[in-house]
Amino acid sequence: MKQQFRIGSGFDVHQFAEGRKLFLGGIEIPFQKGLLGHSDADVLLHAICDAMLGALALGDIGKHFPNDDEKYKDIDSKKLLAQVNELINQHDYEVSNLDATLMLEKPKILFFVNKMVLAIASILNVEENQISIKATTTEKLGFTGREEGVAASATVLLTKRNS
Repeated sequence: MKQQFRIGSGFDVHQFAEGRKLFLGGIEIPFQKGLLGHSDADVLLHAICDAMLGALALGDIGKHFPNDDEKYKDIDSKKLLAQVNELINQHDYEVSNLDATLMLEKPKILFFVNKMVLAIASILNVEENQISIKATTTEKLGFTGREEGVAASATVLLTKRNS
């Protein structure tokens, strides 16, 4: 018997790197550095993928999209999220709501949050009010406080689809 509700959490970090574009929440953010990674390094979408996969005990993003597989080199993380969503749907679940937090000193992302929400809601086929994205600084503490990178956490509630 499938459970009606499943909760998952995800966490990811990426360091800043010169010569790369910055992608957060499925959109490009104007900034002098991007994030280092095998894909486009969208730390927020990666945390969301991990939360969704974790909710159904399907492993993590590295299991499904290995960083030593060239077909994922520089891939747009929106494509990864869409594939994870399809996998969740194949298991007869859908996203009920998503709550995510970005941890970074710079850039300030308040202006971009609505665009992120729209991008993520579109990929997941949900309403905008089912997606919450927040940002916080770490008060100059740790690698994010030293502006060396970005961290993201996500919590998702999946609901069993009506069959």
